[in-house]
Amino acid sequence: MPTLNLGILAHIDAGKTSLTERLLYSAGVIDRIGRVDDGSTQTDSLALERQRGITIKSAVVSFAVGDTTVNLIDTPGHPDFIAEVERVLSVLDGAVLVVSAVEGVQAQTRVLMRTLRRLRIPTLIFVNKIDRRGAQYEALLRSMAEKLTPAVVAMTSVARAGTREASAEPFGAADPAFTSRLVDLLAERDDALLAHYVENEAAVGHARLRAELAAQTGRALVSPVYFGSAVTGAGTDALIGGIRGLLPPAAGDADGPVSGTVFKVERGAAGEKLAYVRMRSGTVRLRDHVPLGSGGTAEGGASDEARITGIEVFADASASRSNAVAAGQIGRLGGLGAVRIGDRIGESAGAVAADGHFAPPTLETVVVPCRASDKAALHLALSQLAEQDPLIDLRQDDVRREISVSLYGEVQKEVIQATLAADFGLDVTFRETTTICLERPVGTGEAVEIIDKDPNPFLATVGLRVEPVPVGSGVEFRLGVELGSMPSAFIKAVEETVYATLGQGVHGWQVTDCTVTMTHSGYWARQSHAHGTFDKSMSSTAGDFRSLTPLVLMSALMRAGTRVYEPLHGFHLEIPADTFGTVLPALARLGAVPHEPSLRGTTCTLTGEVPAASVHELGQRVPGLTRGEGMLESAFESYREVRGPVPDRERTDHDPRDRRAYLLRIGRTLDRSTG
Repeated sequence: MPTLNLGILAHIDAGKTSLTERLLYSAGVIDRIGRVDDGSTQTDSLALERQRGITIKSAVVSFAVGDTTVNLIDTPGHPDFIAEVERVLSVLDGAVLVVSAVEGVQAQTRVLMRTLRRLRIPTLIFVNKIDRRGAQYEALLRSMAEKLTPAVVAMTSVARAGTREASAEPFGAADPAFTSRLVDLLAERDDALLAHYVENEAAVGHARLRAELAAQTGRALVSPVYFGSAVTGAGTDALIGGIRGLLPPAAGDADGPVSGTVFKVERGAAGEKLAYVRMRSGTVRLRDHVPLGSGGTAEGGASDEARITGIEVFADASASRSNAVAAGQIGRLGGLGAVRIGDRIGESAGAVAADGHFAPPTLETVVVPCRASDKAALHLALSQLAEQDPLIDLRQDDVRREISVSLYGEVQKEVIQATLAADFGLDVTFRETTTICLERPVGTGEAVEIIDKDPNPFLATVGLRVEPVPVGSGVEFRLGVELGSMPSAFIKAVEETVYATLGQGVHGWQVTDCTVTMTHSGYWARQSHAHGTFDKSMSSTAGDFRSLTPLVLMSALMRAGTRVYEPLHGFHLEIPADTFGTVLPALARLGAVPHEPSLRGTTCTLTGEVPAASVHELGQRVPGLTRGEGMLESAFESYREVRGPVPDRERTDHDPRDRRAYLLRIGRTLDRSTG
């Protein structure tokens, strides 16, 4: 039976969870449609989700469409939880992007569609809420063609829009206007179809057009649009027909080599790890030993593989026990004790490339336990939350013993606080939320410290050169010495320490877009006394290289110089034209840079960039500045060099910029004569 792994994505409140309920009801999986407001939906299973009426964690449910099993993945719509969407994208065969017929194309809608197009994920668009007052049709189609993709075509008409009796009817072969629109759209991307149509218009039948539509949708060239209402059920049958007929099922050989991707990790009732795995190839069976990409030690397993102790597959809205999970399916596996999100299992096991589909978090805060005695418990609890959301980027301060987390927004902070209280019994507060900046080298800097030569107290020689590279290149470590110049373990120690040290640059921010080259190396081979005992004071260890590398790298980085860059959001602001004179000064005070305004009737549209640190305040001020009529959309866009005083971030390491303090803190002195 073929499988289709389908993602439901949307801007918050567009109605994707309600659509999930409607699809399950139409498929006969549930006999009553749950309501988000009542906390009775299938996919919002967390108590916090039901309390707040929003999706926080992605959830998988399953239903049958004809002879196809659809694994439907409901994702969060709130931008604070975009990391959940990030992880789901890597396992999808197709997607339904939900747009509100009332609010239209919103900021998150554009971000999601841009990503779906870049990843070439076949996508249908479902315009929800046609039964609500203010529902749009023609105007929304034009807006989607302008803001999402020009390759859209309406598959249904709408009658009595904006009323409870609103209905959606699919266009058919007998509708010449629809056929003409479809031919125009498809022929732009298929010269053979265009030539055939020009030669004999009548010969291009509906079946040929439908087959070509499925082919182009499957290649993510076009996006069919369905209108309807998840609440009343209008138009959902047509959408189900589109899911069945236009989206390609999962590919993969169940008899091939085992390969799968981990996109979600959660804890079971007994605290054990459970990994959600999309199988790309092969079949995993109960009690199989499979290679694990993290390379860690699985519970009860070897260092490079894990033994599968439990398998659940999804069917009829829930997970059921199974003896195997095969290519194309999604399974929940037990026994992968060392698993992390993004790992691969089976053939070519390893971590998936860290290239993100969306921008990383741009905010951070310090989590403070209300009871000082809870520090250890807090670290353990946050570590478990980081398993489920690695992008919170847990940072432990080695000096003050404080814990920082990265955030997308204030709502995420509230959810972390509520989760710690409900699931772990921990009451916490937060320090002020601050913006996460980046550092980039300005020029080239070099430094070297030679073994047994002052002021180097370590039995290691390390030389490093830091050079800037184009924006977006990331960090690369290179060898400028021969690979065999010293043991590989020592080279590895330098490389790992370089990446770790660049987490805090000259001003304390993550350093990116640079190449670090190892220019000098040296060590003392293992020495022993006459009676054969190892003499640590005469022999280099990996610890020597790990301790020396931060000093050398920071010296090189300080000689290169760095600039600090802050995150910027692009904004789209629609305001009454007569409030322009009030809004413009407020934008200036918040550091925003607006573009040329656009005036249409009594509405003024402003676009531009605003520092991420000011987005929350801007959102709070817009209603008051515009009599409650202003509409603001924003999304991360880029980084720009900080204007004005350069912000310094408090360090969480032993600060290699201060040599003497650094050496004292790691238990060394400038005089190594004592060994």
